[in-house]
Amino acid sequence: MTIVKDRPVSKSTQQPTASSPDFAAIKAKQQATWASGDFAIIGTTLQIVGETLAEAIDIRAGERVLDVAAGNGNATLAAARRFARVTSTDYVPALLEKGAARAKAEGLDVDFRFADAEALPFPDASFDVVLSTFGAMFTPDHAATARELMRVVRPGGRIGLANWTPEGFIGQLFKVIGGYVPPPAGVASPALWGTEPHMVQLFGPHAAATNCRLRNFAFRYASPAHWVQVFRDYYGPTHKAFAALDASGQAQLEADLLALLGRLNIGGAGSLVIPAEYLEAVIVLR
Repeated sequence: MTIVKDRPVSKSTQQPTASSPDFAAIKAKQQATWASGDFAIIGTTLQIVGETLAEAIDIRAGERVLDVAAGNGNATLAAARRFARVTSTDYVPALLEKGAARAKAEGLDVDFRFADAEALPFPDASFDVVLSTFGAMFTPDHAATARELMRVVRPGGRIGLANWTPEGFIGQLFKVIGGYVPPPAGVASPALWGTEPHMVQLFGPHAAATNCRLRNFAFRYASPAHWVQVFRDYYGPTHKAFAALDASGQAQLEADLLALLGRLNIGGAGSLVIPAEYLEAVIVLR
């Protein structure tokens, strides 16, 4: 098991103009956001999504699998448990270390590499399968990321993605946060990755098949207040949003989050259960 890390995020080859965003600057801020808090605390609760995606894309033993923006390795572990040869990548070294610790605990042989999803450090057609669960969707340059995912997959290979939808819980969460900390101007919403038309736009011209289906992941916490505490402490975007506000703003954001949780909670008064819709996309390349 190896970890290659601590290299700077690649700068976008697209130079900013008066009418285009500065992707390099935006990416640097995003990297700092995801490095804040401790996403691994939340990431491990999403493991079932990685398992479901591995089944949907039909991972086979011996296949070369790349997990892009892997976080602490949910799809990585799912593929390795199916005896694939897995390379796990992220641009937050601490998350790679957490993923490596999980793989070591299970005796799984995985190669962990520091990598920018918009400029993957691998030759063309290096992998049979590329996966990303709630990772690639957050890159600022959607088209560049899609090109990279397709570039490193062999002809006839597969790309499997799990992306939060605009209408689902996480999509609504980001709308609440955006009311306090606006997203970068000129950058397309990450939630577009959770729509079938966007998947077809990004991958369709190069795909033999693009299969999308809506699924739900259930966030399960002790209470709405418990969820707010965990996401405030550990989830980068929420952690950064609270840190950017004064005491009054923090109190109002907390109230708005509790109101959202109250509307969506199906767990009753004694717990919190919120179905979070996501789009599962399986793309088979020509």
